[in-house]
Amino acid sequence: MRLTVLGCAGSFPGPESACSAYLVEAEGFRLLIDFGSGSLSALQRYSDMRGVDAILLTHLHCDHMLDACTYVVVRRYDPAGPLPALPVYAPLGAAERIAAAYSTEGEPVDDVYTFYGLQPGTFPIGPLQVTVDRVNHPVETYGVRIEHQGRVLAYSSDTAPCEALLRLAAGADLFLCEASYQDGVVNPPDLHLTGGEAGEAATKADVGKLLLTHLVPAWASEASIVEAATAAYAGPVEVVRPGARYDL
Repeated sequence: MRLTVLGCAGSFPGPESACSAYLVEAEGFRLLIDFGSGSLSALQRYSDMRGVDAILLTHLHCDHMLDACTYVVVRRYDPAGPLPALPVYAPLGAAERIAAAYSTEGEPVDDVYTFYGLQPGTFPIGPLQVTVDRVNHPVETYGVRIEHQGRVLAYSSDTAPCEALLRLAAGADLFLCEASYQDGVVNPPDLHLTGGEAGEAATKADVGKLLLTHLVPAWASEASIVEAATAAYAGPVEVVRPGARYDL
């Protein structure tokens, strides 16, 4: 199983990265997890933009799904002909959300995507075993656990601390975890993690490596996020970058 970071900026595109988008590959199958603002550009840079086999959208905030609207053009109007409808696993309402963002008339996109509503549980996507659960964010949002041949990748999506996050991350080889807020200040509740909270979750879940993502340079320095995370978690910590690849 391989993880490729396409975009990792938190809440809005940063000066060096598009918003959240992560490509997970196994046995030739490509699952795109989230498709945030600007990430279609990175998909073309690091992979074949026509080669995606399925999409999982953890929630319907723009920084995690907006380029699924732009991607309609890629699949519907390819000069060689329309591409097959792509499975999209997402919270209920994703079809209407994408259609409304793509066209002011709300033109349906069911020729491009086949939608499957997420709910807590475990199910296969291609050769991957996927588990999702609701996490602590203002809209319906799912953290993700992906298993393949005994290896585990966990992804927090956007969340404040919660028990579901710890269950999803338990014993994961790689824990891709958001860290949007700075420790030591009063942050909005039930929205995002700080670096320290990401580290605490990694420790409680006993993960192999913590990958910090969804940092917001305008809100907190990377150095302060890393310092707080490493104070709370004794294992290896890394801030992800666009184009970074991790083999499990």
